[in-house]
Amino acid sequence: MSGEAEGKIKIGEADVYIHVKGKSNARITHVDIELDELNKIIEPGEASYVQGKEGGVFIGLKKEMIVRAEKIAKKEEEN
Repeated sequence: MSGEAEGKIKIGEADVYIHVKGKSNARITHVDIELDELNKIIEPGEASYVQGKEGGVFIGLKKEMIVRAEKIAKKEEEN
């Protein structure tokens, strides 16, 4: 499901880029999702799982990432 729904906490507006191999030090062409809030969940250097879905992508989280994400979600729900 895309868009707002119960249990979905919006964390910001991301800048999304296709980063082309050989430009700005890219070793392979990839997609950059730039959003500081994501680094509170997925720390620099950590790996995760991404799968395409209708309307975007799904980022699967490892246990330690889930703990961080749930703490952020709880704080947002309290506000």
